Amino acid sequence: MRDRLNGTVIVTGASRGIGASIAAELAMAGFSVVCLSRSGELPHVTDLDGEARRRMMAIRCDITDAPAVHAAFSSVPKASGQAVVGLVNNAGIHLQGPSATFALEDFERVMFTNAASVLLASQAAYPLLCNAGASLIVNIGSFYDKLGVKGNAAYCASKAAVGALSRCLAVEWARQGIRVVNVAPGYIETDLNRDELNEGALQSFLKKRIPLGGPGKADDIGRFVAGLFQLPSAFVTGETFYVDGGQGIAL
Repeated sequence: MRDRLNGTVIVTGASRGIGASIAAELAMAGFSVVCLSRSGELPHVTDLDGEARRRMMAIRCDITDAPAVHAAFSSVPKASGQAVVGLVNNAGIHLQGPSATFALEDFERVMFTNAASVLLASQAAYPLLCNAGASLIVNIGSFYDKLGVKGNAAYCASKAAVGALSRCLAVEWARQGIRVVNVAPGYIETDLNRDELNEGALQSFLKKRIPLGGPGKADDIGRFVAGLFQLPSAFVTGETFYVDGGQGIAL
């Protein structure tokens, strides 16, 4: 049994929502966290002590811009002063509309931002993770990867692709000491969607539909992901973990 990972973790889409919670939980767990986002801002979290906040640094980066991604990742070891032991591919978008009229350019945008960027960031991180000897990539998918959801063909397809990429990279990179897993949230309340999820009809539906009684919180995902990085066991890779309150398996 190996010791838990120790060093720097890169988190994409880290300024708001689930990404911010993941970055905060990793910092509180003692990791140095490099937070990538288009805004270049540190995570928008309030309940973070000064010591944990000092473990975080922000880099402005559009995760769909290949040269920018490679430049950002190559700067991390010197900037953080520690080995890069992890990557969390969290950045993503959600566009929806009827499949019969959904614009191809919007479909391509969703697929690139949600799926192709996972490969792009993982490729940029690959040499850094190889140098660490033992490392972990956590991709943030969605329980929509196994569902048929009206108006969500692009999003569902992109998240199914994230699961497939996770399995393929897990197999290809295992001998380099790189493990890859996919975390698939269900409905999660964040600072970005709180008003929508608290709307009367939707709130009532989700309370009835989700076996655990309603949407999760961003911290639920943050703590779960941080926990994966702290597990001493190194014999889990390629799996998808559904964090959806049981909704995806409930009739």
